[in-house]
Amino acid sequence: MNTGSDGSGEVVVASDGAADGAPDGTSADGARDERGLGSKAPEFIKARRALHVSWQVGVFVVGLAVVAAGIVMLPLPGPGWVVIFGGMAIWATEFVWAQLVLRWTKRKVTEAAQRALDPAVRRRNIVLTSIGLVIVVALVGVYVWKFGVVMPWKIKDQ
Repeated sequence: MNTGSDGSGEVVVASDGAADGAPDGTSADGARDERGLGSKAPEFIKARRALHVSWQVGVFVVGLAVVAAGIVMLPLPGPGWVVIFGGMAIWATEFVWAQLVLRWTKRKVTEAAQRALDPAVRRRNIVLTSIGLVIVVALVGVYVWKFGVVMPWKIKDQ
């Protein structure tokens, strides 16, 4: 952005057409972009301190329950990481630290997706996957050759 005077004593700000914010949440001059950070609670709740604190406690407890359920789902069947990020999103409605964590996570996921679309990386991943499949097929083949295929149930007894 350029600033100057139009001759009438007023400062004129001219945009160079580029976006003013960087993807990492910093503005062009390196200052942190604070847009959208903070509580998303309704105004009547934010206006009363006791109500707002109890609102924050409630949001924290609900978010904690969702994150805990996601952690339990990591080793068990279920969408563990999705539920954990859902709990973080609940926290992000009220807490700046959670909003910053979600912004950082979104930025890292976007960067990883861009790297995964790179043709050289895709080619490398295809080669590594093919090598891994060949190794697994060879190991299964050796196991079947050595021990044979034995079904865990008895078909003749039924």
